[in-house]
Amino acid sequence: MRILVVDDSAVVRAALRAVLGTDVVGEARGGVEAVAAARRLHPEVVLLDVRMPGGGGLAALPELVASGAAVLMLTYSGEGDVVREAVRMGAAGYLVHGEFDTAGLTAAVRDAASGRAHLTPTAATAVLAGVRAAAEGAAEGAAQGTAGGVPLQPQRNLHLQSDVGDARARFGLSQREGQIMELVADGLSNPQIAAACFVSEKTVKNHINRIFAKLGATRRGQAIAVWLGRRRAGACP
Repeated sequence: MRILVVDDSAVVRAALRAVLGTDVVGEARGGVEAVAAARRLHPEVVLLDVRMPGGGGLAALPELVASGAAVLMLTYSGEGDVVREAVRMGAAGYLVHGEFDTAGLTAAVRDAASGRAHLTPTAATAVLAGVRAAAEGAAEGAAQGTAGGVPLQPQRNLHLQSDVGDARARFGLSQREGQIMELVADGLSNPQIAAACFVSEKTVKNHINRIFAKLGATRRGQAIAVWLGRRRAGACP
């Protein structure tokens, strides 16, 4: 396995290299260096800190994901908004320092390389809170979003729907595939998507396989990066 370690702390980088050994093919001290190193070294997995003087991890995340690497956030930052944004932008997992041991780290790296998400407790709680908030918002919108039988939606949601519709057309996705891809981008797992769409997990998996083929992606994080990148490119100001 080829691993790129990105952290502004030389101590952290040395510790990671000691644990992961010869699988570490390179190091970077910030986001800008990380993108350049990824282009040069073609890592399978990138361990990425969030806050670094040489360019933050979130800023570099889309390019790293688009490179085909599985990006595993490895940081002291456990704020809910940061975790959810990282997942939404395509991170393959999120580890908060102090919540994993050596075995947990190596397991997370293997999971990331295999396309499986890995979250430590703080990150998992943040993602779950985001899913619950989205579900509550959808329920509230369903209850309050009509007047006299006419659906009402905020203007920003109309912009988002138009934006998503344009992306659907660009990639040749059906309406259902676009809906599922939005849920994938929101960080939902296959079981959660199945529950939200009232279909089986097998049906969700079949949809996702077709979506990935249309997006030219081989893993979840890469598909999210392609989807959000194209969608935002044509977004309303």
